[in-house]
Amino acid sequence: MKKFSGRVMLDITGKTLTRDDARRLNHPLTGGVILFTRHFRSRAQLASLTESIHAIRDDLLIAVDHEGGRVQRFRTDGFTVLPAMSKLGELWESDVLLATKAATALGFVLAGELRACGVDFSFTPVLDLDYGNSQVIGDRAFHRDPRVVAMLARSLNHGLLLAGMANCGKHFPGHGFVQADSHVALPVDHRSLDEILADDAKPYDWLDLSLASVMPAHVIYPKVDANPAGFSKVWLQDILRDKLGFCGAIFSDDLSMQAARQGGTMEQTALAALKAGCDMVLVCNHPEKADIVLNTLRDAHLKTSKATRTRIRRMRAHGKALHWDALMKDAMYRKARALLTQTLGVQPAA
Repeated sequence: MKKFSGRVMLDITGKTLTRDDARRLNHPLTGGVILFTRHFRSRAQLASLTESIHAIRDDLLIAVDHEGGRVQRFRTDGFTVLPAMSKLGELWESDVLLATKAATALGFVLAGELRACGVDFSFTPVLDLDYGNSQVIGDRAFHRDPRVVAMLARSLNHGLLLAGMANCGKHFPGHGFVQADSHVALPVDHRSLDEILADDAKPYDWLDLSLASVMPAHVIYPKVDANPAGFSKVWLQDILRDKLGFCGAIFSDDLSMQAARQGGTMEQTALAALKAGCDMVLVCNHPEKADIVLNTLRDAHLKTSKATRTRIRRMRAHGKALHWDALMKDAMYRKARALLTQTLGVQPAA
């Protein structure tokens, strides 16, 4: 295996690799690939794609946004259509212990199916609080109460871990309070640091060592810092690392989002995010711009610390994944799927 030094996670052009894709994957600063719905036609095609990516670089982290609900990239050809996380929060209101049990089952099914197709990692769970007014968070959140969010996320993370997958809490320190969608605007949260730490950021504190990685929000909190959290040394180093003691990996949110483009070109924002404390930056939906980002970072002679390499390496999947047919027969998987049907009405995969 090559020494892991990549700081950029990028996407590819289509459902199979092109020569340009392969060239970008071989760049020494490429550390991962993020997949979207446009990269999926069938389980067989997805497995072939991930195999071809790992054939080029076996150290690359293959990731996807696969939360459940409206943010689930693979939804056909056998993949379980997972409910939005708010369904677990609703179940909590009637049966706390059953909700945590269902959350673990959901995490296990989610991770087991992805790993059976060669995907290493999903950017989940959402730790934002549901204030009822966010355009982009909404039912992606477990609950309004940070205590409930932390407990359900811990249970879901346990399920992921049982299938050998790490987790990513997002969007630090909290995206649920603001109405604007950072994909198309730059949200601003005018609350004080004490208010945010006492509420939205609590799950990050309570989850502690069980939280493997974090993705900061493209949101400005002007009473704390003038920069969005993902580009702020105050949020990422002073608060997340030092005050909360977080020791996992930090991934930027997508640098192609509108809220990330306020500070200059994509390559400038990539460099700013890494200097602020991100271990890896995401360049999505613009494979051609990834070349510019990769070469800019190379020319900047950005050093990759041993700590960063270790943190990102820990995001790799652990243990041998079951092939799909074996997973369908696996007793733990079948039990987890049955529990999801019983508690959340999840139907057998099509």
